[in-house]
Amino acid sequence: MSESTTATNDVASQYAAQVTSDLEHNRKEQDRISAEIVVLQRELAALQQNHTVLVNMQQALGIVSAPVGPTIVTDSPAVPIPRRKAAGSGKKTSKKSAGRPARKKAEEPAARKEAPAAASADQPTLVDLVRRHLAEQSEPRSAAEITTALGQAHPERPAKTTVVRSTLEGLVAKSQAERTTQGRSVYYTVIQAASPDVSEPQGDAQSG
Repeated sequence: MSESTTATNDVASQYAAQVTSDLEHNRKEQDRISAEIVVLQRELAALQQNHTVLVNMQQALGIVSAPVGPTIVTDSPAVPIPRRKAAGSGKKTSKKSAGRPARKKAEEPAARKEAPAAASADQPTLVDLVRRHLAEQSEPRSAAEITTALGQAHPERPAKTTVVRSTLEGLVAKSQAERTTQGRSVYYTVIQAASPDVSEPQGDAQSG
């Protein structure tokens, strides 16, 4: 009886040690996966924030493009269409509706071109608003001041300071605005078009 009891105790201790080891391994795996999830969530949040900033800059520069949604990954592969069905469908549509798809494809690009043109005609771009605001100012203005003024004048079109600053830098690159630095602050002024000089005729009249 003593030998069987000892053997049973040995087996029980082995199972207990194995269960303890498995539990420890399970906890470590949970900690590792939880840490990876936290890192991935931070990366996703950073990407979403960058996406928002890039979209705002795209709108500020007046670039019109089709919205791009997140990529959807499917596990199931695409199922090819059987040859018999494809051949049968081709015979049915070749006689009756051969020209209809061509008409639809020809009409769609025209409709897509008219929509952005109508939207741009009804509402000025951020570049126009920034240039117009600078032209109305008698003193240089910073990007933060311009953002605040535009937000008060156009509350329906909120813009971030980073987007307004990018717009101002675009005007500077096009020689439509001038950048000045005072300490750590950067100010912008609009470059007015040169007016014709009318002093020469007056000088000729006096000399004559």
